Amino acid sequence: MKAIIMAGGFGTRLRPLTLGVPKPMVPVANKPMMEHVVNLLKKYGFDEILSLLYFQPEAITDYFGDGSDFGVKMRYKLAEDDFGTAGSVRNAYEDFFEDERILIISGDVLTDFDLSSVISFHEDRKADATMVLTQMENPLSYGVVITDHDGKITRFLEKPTWGEVFSDQINTGIYVLEPQVTRQIPNKEFYDFSKDLFPKMLSEKQALYGCNIQGYWRDIGNVGEYTSAHQDILRGEVIIDLGYNMLKHDGSILWIGKNQNVDDSVKYEGVVILGDKVSIEPDCKIMNSTIGDNCIIGAKSRISNSIIWNDSVISEQTEITQALLMNETRVGARAKIYENAIISEGVTLGDEVSISPNVKIWPKKEVENGAVLSTSLVWGEKWNRELFTDAKVTGLGNLEITPEFAAKLGAAYGAMLGAGSSVVYSRDVSLSSRMIQRAFGAGLISAGINVRDLQTLPIPVVRFELYTGRHAGGVHIRHTPYRKELQDIIFFSEDGQDIATSKAKSLERLFVREDFRRARIDEVGTIEYPVRILESYREQFLKYIDVEAIRKANFKIVVDYAHGGAVDIFPAIFGELGCEVISLNAYIDPSKVSISREEKNFAMKTLSVIVKSLGANLGIMLDNNAEKIRIVDEEGTEIAEQLLLLLVTDLFLSVTRARKIAVPVLASMGVEEIAAEYGVEVIRVRNDHQAMMHAKTGLDVDFVGGTRGGFIFPGFQLGADAMFSTAKILELLARTDQRFGGLREKFSDLIYLSEDVPCNWRKKGQVMRNLITHTADEDRQLVDGIRVLRDGGWVLIAPDREKDLFHIYSESRDKDMAHKYINEFRQKIDAMQK
Repeated sequence: MKAIIMAGGFGTRLRPLTLGVPKPMVPVANKPMMEHVVNLLKKYGFDEILSLLYFQPEAITDYFGDGSDFGVKMRYKLAEDDFGTAGSVRNAYEDFFEDERILIISGDVLTDFDLSSVISFHEDRKADATMVLTQMENPLSYGVVITDHDGKITRFLEKPTWGEVFSDQINTGIYVLEPQVTRQIPNKEFYDFSKDLFPKMLSEKQALYGCNIQGYWRDIGNVGEYTSAHQDILRGEVIIDLGYNMLKHDGSILWIGKNQNVDDSVKYEGVVILGDKVSIEPDCKIMNSTIGDNCIIGAKSRISNSIIWNDSVISEQTEITQALLMNETRVGARAKIYENAIISEGVTLGDEVSISPNVKIWPKKEVENGAVLSTSLVWGEKWNRELFTDAKVTGLGNLEITPEFAAKLGAAYGAMLGAGSSVVYSRDVSLSSRMIQRAFGAGLISAGINVRDLQTLPIPVVRFELYTGRHAGGVHIRHTPYRKELQDIIFFSEDGQDIATSKAKSLERLFVREDFRRARIDEVGTIEYPVRILESYREQFLKYIDVEAIRKANFKIVVDYAHGGAVDIFPAIFGELGCEVISLNAYIDPSKVSISREEKNFAMKTLSVIVKSLGANLGIMLDNNAEKIRIVDEEGTEIAEQLLLLLVTDLFLSVTRARKIAVPVLASMGVEEIAAEYGVEVIRVRNDHQAMMHAKTGLDVDFVGGTRGGFIFPGFQLGADAMFSTAKILELLARTDQRFGGLREKFSDLIYLSEDVPCNWRKKGQVMRNLITHTADEDRQLVDGIRVLRDGGWVLIAPDREKDLFHIYSESRDKDMAHKYINEFRQKIDAMQK
């Protein structure tokens, strides 16, 4: 049988391990990870192997040669261009295969799957293509797959968000393809298995199957996965041929290479792997570690939970704890290397050096005697989790979101956009946001970016300025709403939308790689403070509002500015609209940029009292970022967010000729009822601002209504704008001669409930898979979570993106039924975790 190994990756996320070798040649338990793949293929009868190469191909060809030393026939294809995963296979197929079935596997995974059972599965089902699947606790970085009872794939989604995770069953990147499938792939063109071929096969109802197989599988995509793979090997969780003799020694297990020179006084703990020609001097202790060939460990040293590659010399009395040392490192006497430190190839550490946790040292560096290294020699600390949530980076202010971090992120962002580009940025009024903005700006300038500083202008003004098309991107820095200790760095695209997920991933890769381009000294960027931004915003704003209708209505309104930046803009606009305005909290206060929900609710009660006592037509509270609104009607009653969506939708459709509108998946079913009256199509989208903006541009809708007080009206800009929403609502009320108090009763019979249910983070994918199975025969929508439509109502189950819990929402005109839906799925979630 014949197989193809995909061995062309750069290994960017695995740096600095891949600075000197291609990713498939990074050693795992003292063998290149690709050698473990070759051994697995040989074990199951795949004795003819084609390796597809791209980056540093000679490292692979020199090591494996013709494959005879490994019991296989090895051939190679060097890509002349980047044709994508499927395109690369097609590019090689004509030269090496003659209408033959092939198995495809990545050269940088560690697995012990029974490949013979995969072939049997494929043949039994007469499949055109079979995708090997496995369960993964956190499936966000992989393709999520749903199959029917016989394994036929019914749904496939590449790299989903938590709300799109419909299963914990993921694509492992191991495929079996029949020749007619391979020939469907365009030749000499970029074509991807997950994004192109498999979606095409699904749409054409070809025989695409998923084989869920028991066994071990790990994608060694970053340093964390790399170290975890070693721990799994030491624990015996993966069946691989280490190529060493096993020896039991005082309760420990040793895997021993050839020609050892180990003193009898050496003590071991747990499982230890020692390569060939290892020398360990007296009174050392080695615990749960892997040590490569030709290493020398000096007397009285302590090495625990660490990985040391080949040809390294560790001097006496050294302590190495949970660290990684690459080839040819030299460590002086009495040195200390702590958790998650990475010492790259050819590094020399002097005597009594101390390397702090999480520090990375790039190749060929020297650290002098007695030095204490607390930051990386390349940049700074490692960000130990996924950087982005949607379009923003969030962390603890001045602990995770530090000036050093911001400068590095700014430099990475600038490198991605390219020298000479223009970027606008702004911030909230807090001192810490000003600090982070300045550091971020320094990073941008170092990459040759010209910065336009909008200072404390709110997010909608930044989006508006970007919508003009004059800039390559934008950033806003703020405290996280309702979480004073957190800060957000929010990224915008060139047209004012939230940055796309693909761009966020690209930026994250640059940030992690830490070797992005800096500008030459004569190329550094500039900072300017543009003029007439507010004037331009106000002028365009008024063009999209029926100013005369609002003036004639003579509105009396109470506005709570929440101490935000809108106070510098909105009063002048209200002056143009002829409204009598009573302003609350109409001054900027840095201590109020992020208040608690309790403080916000108290402010709403105050607003209600003032509206009623003054006989105002309306009370409006803007959020501090001027994106969302909360409203009190003329009777002093706060309008709930779901009801506000229904009222604004009803008003908008009554005065426009809309064809299509969009709302989040958790919006009230009253939206469809309203739309039906006007013959308007409703599209349900994910429950996030990015999806709302995409609906406005990508789906060509006329109005996007949010469930949290955010609305996107046609024309003015692409994002939610609390100031524009306020003016537009006043216009709609004026044109229809309506007031919210008189409209509320129209929807008073709808009962909307919600509840949060705790769920172990490791079980979230499993629970989603079981819920998909449980609701398979029901009328449902899989947009963001699972929305099940029932007689007279619905229920939505959605995993939280950041917390270990599920949200359950239900709606019905029967209160008991709404509670019943909540209770049913709360019990299901509890049971599915056991």
